[in-house]
Amino acid sequence: MRKTLIALMFAAALPTVALAAMPEGPRSMGGPEGHMMGGPGHGGEHRMRGKGGPFSQLDLSREQRQQIGKLMGEQREGRQQLVKKYLDKLPAADQKAMKDEMAAAKQKTQTDIRAVLKPDQQKKFDEIVKKQTERRAEWKEFQAWKAQQPQKAQ
Repeated sequence: MRKTLIALMFAAALPTVALAAMPEGPRSMGGPEGHMMGGPGHGGEHRMRGKGGPFSQLDLSREQRQQIGKLMGEQREGRQQLVKKYLDKLPAADQKAMKDEMAAAKQKTQTDIRAVLKPDQQKKFDEIVKKQTERRAEWKEFQAWKAQQPQKAQ
């Protein structure tokens, strides 16, 4: 059990390490749960255009970037489903501990990012974080509503 938890933690941290190693600038990408600081919108076409990105030297057309972005997005979703599949098998206490630790790490990163910014940038950053939080809450509310729809039809 402990090995599984360690493997899941490693799998969850791997994309973060990969992003940190990339020399390009800010990574703000869209997705249903937000775009900066850990939303699922990481990957895709935007990263391919950045300086030093894995596809920057290939001189890709817009259509190629879109196709590759779609493929990378599908890979990301598949990876997330795989992690969720194994995470769901963990005891509830371990799941909660992992989620709490991930939330604390995200909060620390946001605090560290905010400390680097100038006051006017901090204000804008706070607005962005607030909007992302609202979008996540709306998305969860929608998912809960959607889950209830088949039940009402029966």
